[in-house]
Order: sequence, then C-alpha cells, then structure tokens
Amino acid sequence: MSHYPSHSYTGRFAPSPSGPLHFGSLIAALASYLDARAHHGRWLVRMEDVDTPRCIAGADVQILQTLEAHGLGWDGEVVYQSARSEAYRQLVSDMLDAGDAYYCTCTRKQIRALGGVYPGSCRGRQQSQAAASVRFAYHSPIAQFTDRIQGKQMIHSAHALEDFIVRRKDGLYAYNLAVVVDDIWQGVTHIVRGSDLFETTAAHLGLYQYWQQPAPVYAHIPVASTEAGYKLSKQNKAVGLDNTRAAQNLLQALKFLQLNPPDNLFAHNCDKILDWAVGQWCTDKLPKQAEIIVDKSESTYYNQS
Repeated sequence: MSHYPSHSYTGRFAPSPSGPLHFGSLIAALASYLDARAHHGRWLVRMEDVDTPRCIAGADVQILQTLEAHGLGWDGEVVYQSARSEAYRQLVSDMLDAGDAYYCTCTRKQIRALGGVYPGSCRGRQQSQAAASVRFAYHSPIAQFTDRIQGKQMIHSAHALEDFIVRRKDGLYAYNLAVVVDDIWQGVTHIVRGSDLFETTAAHLGLYQYWQQPAPVYAHIPVASTEAGYKLSKQNKAVGLDNTRAAQNLLQALKFLQLNPPDNLFAHNCDKILDWAVGQWCTDKLPKQAEIIVDKSESTYYNQS
C-alpha cells in the first residue's frame, strides 16, 4: 500500500483546515518536526480535509504560511485527503466484499439509548445501503500498546474498541480510516501527536493489523489546556497564531515542551531557535501526563471575548 520509498524515519503533521493554527497546534507541529529532524528523518505535512463540511476556504493556505513563518519547513508535496477519495472508496469496497465491514443504520440516538457504546447491532444483518454508514468489523480489538513517552498503555474505553465507522452516512470517509490509509501510503514510521488522540490509537492499530502493515511508533505529548479537560482548540476559543511574533511563539512552545531555551536565544530568529531545539530534543524530558494547564489570560493562547 505504500507509495513512497522507505525511510528509517518518516514523521508527519496533519492539521485539519478548519481554521488557523493556534498555540496548541503549534506545539504538536513543533514536537513532530523536532523529533523528525533530531532523527535525521523526513517530515511531511498533510491536510486532513476529508471532513469537507468543517473545512474553511483558504485555511489550508493560512496554515502553510504559518508553518513557513515559524521556520517549520516540510519535505515533499503537501497531500490533501480530499484528493484521495478513490483510494478510500476502493479499500472500503474491498472490506465490504470480504465481509470485514458492514452497513449500519443505527442512529446516534439509538446508540445513546443503549449506553453510548455501539454493540454491533447490525453486524451479520443484511442492511439497506441507503442512509447507512459502513463499520469495520473489529473482531480482535487491540487494547494495549507501548507509547514512546507515556510507556505501556491499556485502552480501557469500550467506545475505542467498538466496531468503528469507516464511511459515514453522508458518504464522507471517516478520520480513522483516512489517517491510517494515508500514513501507510506515505510510509510514515513515527507519529508524534497530542494525547487527545490517544484513544483513537486502538482503532488505528486495528486497521494496521487488518491490512498486515507495520504500525508506526507512537508518541503522545501532553496537550495545552486552559483548565482540566478543556484543551486549546478552535472550538474552545483558541486564537490563531500571530506570525509577526513567530520567534516568541516558538520559545513559548519550547518552554511547554520542557526544553527551557536559554536567555541568549531570545534575540535570534526562528531558524536559529529551531537549530538549537533540534540538538536539545529529547522525549524523555516530556512529562508523562495527558495535559498541561497554560495561562488562560495570555492572549497568545485564548480569546477572552
């Protein structure tokens, strides 16, 4: 399934173009970039625009401009998931033909009434394709894996281990399918991402197992939150990064990642800051926790209005 030549290390940053990059997304981009460069590897950028209703016109260009302004240069072309629909369609069709996926007509309301976890109601039934999603028949859920930062992890969430959707009722392909298909296609070997995506690892590992592909090495970093359980995100009023203060943004992100840049670095540009940070990068320095609380009053982080 891989399209690209193999490398000992290929990492990636895969933002959704549903708005500008904010401080939380800068942390994820910076951590994955530093990890790739510290390993002398490739760092790819992919636009995860498969959920087209959530995408904002021009946000992809704005994201790329912000990465460039912060010195975060990527390797190769930027891949857009919206151009990959045929690959997803063929794989879902193959799964259906093999009996490893099935049509599901259950509504969210029905699943909530059953406790919120999908119990496999439609598995084995002959369902109409009309107004139906497609679910992966997750016969052997993977409930544990070893994270480079957090160590050995057990997935306890029943929701993370259920038969998950690979194509939605509206015909759009699900994140869990698209992200794995593209990581395999691009030859991604290492993934550094926020701990908010921790539970999805079970679904992703299930697809790697199903397609008999080697899974990448995962490293989940703490997310920035303004209060417990309230991570910085576009939905949670996180403001877009100010590219005119890119060096300051990088230094703040480095502090968050426990690298503690020296005072003499504050007078340098982004390239100098990143050169220093690559040499200092070490995942062992990151705390083994899901989130770190940042100052809610700092306008770089959060929109008070």
